[in-house]
Order: sequence, then C-alpha cells, then structure tokens
Amino acid sequence: MLRLYGIPTSGNCYKVELLLKQLGIPYEGISVNSRQGENRLPEYLAKNPFGQIPALELESGVVLAESAAILVYLAEDTPMYGQTKLERAEILKWLFFEQTRIARYIATTRFWVRAGQAEANASLIEQNLKLGTDALRIMNTHLEGKTFFVGERYTIADVALFTYTHVAEQGGFDLKPFPSIQAWCQRVQETDQFFPLPGA
Repeated sequence: MLRLYGIPTSGNCYKVELLLKQLGIPYEGISVNSRQGENRLPEYLAKNPFGQIPALELESGVVLAESAAILVYLAEDTPMYGQTKLERAEILKWLFFEQTRIARYIATTRFWVRAGQAEANASLIEQNLKLGTDALRIMNTHLEGKTFFVGERYTIADVALFTYTHVAEQGGFDLKPFPSIQAWCQRVQETDQFFPLPGA
C-alpha cells in the first residue's frame, strides 16, 4: 500500500490526498508535521532528503517528493492527466504556474497571515498581493467560457490550482472581481469524492 507522509492541513499534502481519494487509490497516511520540525528528523530525511511534505512512498520503497511530481505519477494513464500529448503539456504548464505564482504568492501570504506573521512580512505581503492578484487575473481570463482548465475536463491542473486559490481570501486576496474563478471553484467542489481542505 502507498504511504503518504505529511499533515492534512498542508495544502500541498491535500492536493495529493484529494487525488488519491478521487482516483480510488488506497493509501496509509503517516503524520509528519513540518511546523514542528518533524520533516527535519534524520529518520524522515533518510526517506526524503528534500525534507518536504508531502512525500509518497511506493510499494517498492521508492519515495517521491514534490506535490506536482506526485500528482503526475498518480494520474499517469488516467483522464486526470489528459488524453493527448498537447493536453498533458497544457496540464504541466498549469502545474508550473501553480508552483511559481499561486504557491509562491498566495500560499505564502496566507501562511504568514494565519501564523500571525503579517506585520513582520508587511512589505513582502504588499508585493505578493499585487503579484498574486495578477496570477488570479490570468486564471480568471483563461476560465471565461470554460468548465475546467484543460480539455473541458477535470484534471490534476484543477486539483493543483484549486487548493490555494479557493482559500486565497484567508491571505487577504479578493476573489469577488473574479467570477469565473468563483464558479470554477464551485464546480471543483462538486466533483466525485471531493472533500474540503481541513481548516479552510
């Protein structure tokens, strides 16, 4: 059985757990709390030298790191990773976008706000609010007249982008100017076997 290392309240762990459940893949969840430094313990680093969560341990004992890579691995040979070469390239494009724009600006800002570190990071938050809003604008424009991000079907691009976008307001972002994003978030929440991000 697969083993998923991490904590349910982590957005990056949630992405993987949501996909596992939606694909009907059995797994065992093993708690590794990065906020308490458990991801820096020698026994965890022996499994995952990156020291991140999530990590996915395969039946073979191989351990995969990086949430986007794990999503691709799990979705391979399923419609969740597209049906054509071009769709798969488009999905990868949005996975990279999520990591460089959404996670960098929106997830980080949300973490600082929720952790009581907003004042200490005020100048960075001001910058992130602008850059994160620019990213939301790109997403909203792309979604106009579309159901999902790639191929008019729910894919891992939607899983990745949804996770931190739907809780962006917890970091001070305003989703009201982006009706296409709001409607898309609702559609994601109506997919089979969906469950909410704990704490959202």
